Amino acid sequence: MSGKRESVVDVQGTVEDGFEPVRDAFAANFARRGERGAAVAVYRHGRKVVDLWGGTRDGDAGGSPDAPAAPWEAGTAQIVRSATKGIAAIVPLLLHQRGLLDLDAPVGTYWPEFKAAGKERVLVRHLLSHRAGLPVLDTPLTPDQAIDGVSGPAALAAQAPAWTPGADHGYHAQTYSWLIGELVLRVTGRTIGSWIADEISGPLGLDLWIGVPEAVQPRVGRLAEIATAAVPGAAGLRVRPKQTVADAYRDPSSLTSRAFGAITPAADENAPAYRAAELPASGGVATARALARCYAALIGPVDGHPRLFAPATLTLARTEESAGLDRTLLVNTRFGLGFMLHGPASPLLAPGSFGHPGRGGALAFADPESGFAFGYVTNGMQRNVTADPRAQALLRGLAAASHVAG
Repeated sequence: MSGKRESVVDVQGTVEDGFEPVRDAFAANFARRGERGAAVAVYRHGRKVVDLWGGTRDGDAGGSPDAPAAPWEAGTAQIVRSATKGIAAIVPLLLHQRGLLDLDAPVGTYWPEFKAAGKERVLVRHLLSHRAGLPVLDTPLTPDQAIDGVSGPAALAAQAPAWTPGADHGYHAQTYSWLIGELVLRVTGRTIGSWIADEISGPLGLDLWIGVPEAVQPRVGRLAEIATAAVPGAAGLRVRPKQTVADAYRDPSSLTSRAFGAITPAADENAPAYRAAELPASGGVATARALARCYAALIGPVDGHPRLFAPATLTLARTEESAGLDRTLLVNTRFGLGFMLHGPASPLLAPGSFGHPGRGGALAFADPESGFAFGYVTNGMQRNVTADPRAQALLRGLAAASHVAG
């Protein structure tokens, strides 16, 4: 018998009959997988069936008898890192759906300065499918430059591609922020954060922001790292034995290290200025409930609101654009237009699912065939890029529940 003591957390919220396996998996994450504070929500056919939260709202606050840690509450929001990419991808797809953006046009059609340094043939779809060849910057940005709204787009306009655009793919971990953000600004005259607030979050009543308003800042929990070695099942990505992601991170000249180091030194994600910045690659803030509701609205009506994606747009979102060995992540990845697709490196619920994980834990996706939409957020960030063991445990619970639900 192990002498290790399991952590017991009072899980709050509701689950409909048949979805108890999700609640059990959520509670087990606190007991056995190092969870500190988190929330999970599930919609099915536009109706909320799971809405759970628990733990403490600040990942680095252990608390004490004299000063207990603040509990995670129903309205606690959290930075979701790269799960933001999927939310951001909704915007160009809706612009295309409305006839305002041609996915097969050169990016320079909308952003003339971008044509420099051999990028004349970079297409809009290349930005969304990580095929533009622009995951790195020759000169990384400082944290202040990263959030000023000007330096990032200017650096990418001048940057030469790392490979022939369209010929291969590699995860644009940080540069996706300025590529997609500037494209949306050039097409609409609005920042991507304001577009989402006006066209998506406002109408659907979502606690979801790219650029957190000052009034919302007190609701946002603090991120903190969890040592993955101490978490069962947190083996990280399976990679080629010749070079692991850890090896690549240690090599400052590697594409992996340079892609994730496009902002150097790393920005303080808990700083109010970072949360307020509009960084569609990594800076989105949301509740699990908002993520699930947003994805539910992509695939069907929600509370009287018509679905956001027309059938043709839904097909575009989840049709494979990139597949195979990812030059940045060093594993086989699959991307549609802006969304990760189900596969070994990023398992989702089913082959037709589409969405996006966030480095260290968060996950959001929809599965049109079953009608499920899922959102998970956490403040305990593990050092993995995809396939977080806590999120995967929740997916196993949802799979078990879906059989009951029929």
